[in-house]
Amino acid sequence: MKLLEMLARVCAVVAGVLLVLITGLTVVSVVGRSFFASAINGDFELAGFAAGAAIALFMPWCQAKRGNIIVDFFTSRASVASQRRMDRLGALLYAAVMGLMTWRTTLGGLSAWSTHSGSMMLDFPEWVVYVFMVPPLALSTLIGLHQAVFGFDERLVPEDNPELSV
Repeated sequence: MKLLEMLARVCAVVAGVLLVLITGLTVVSVVGRSFFASAINGDFELAGFAAGAAIALFMPWCQAKRGNIIVDFFTSRASVASQRRMDRLGALLYAAVMGLMTWRTTLGGLSAWSTHSGSMMLDFPEWVVYVFMVPPLALSTLIGLHQAVFGFDERLVPEDNPELSV
């Protein structure tokens, strides 16, 4: 799991850098539009692409650190062992969904590549966004599978660590 966590951390750092860059681009564009009557052409396209990629890049870290929302209203009275089994089942379902998303995103990227599709204003190649999305989705799948098979890091279980309880 250490390798998966390290890769997830790298993905999260790349996502953070992407968001900082796109924030800077947006600020420059808004200032240019407001004070110089000249905005950056296609800034909204780049912001949308970067946001989509950043979301995918943050997903592995979120799953590795058990940051996804868990609705435990019906399971709060179940035994700890039952809760952990359900958590592992949830991780398996998560892995299945992420696997499906990886597959479909890969097909979408291949389609964008073969059709040379690009954005409307900049003709920015759409396949580039898929390149940033497919690896973290696949990593999310692997993390979910690892958690389903081997369980979770006990330091991250809220019952064992009151600091993590909400």
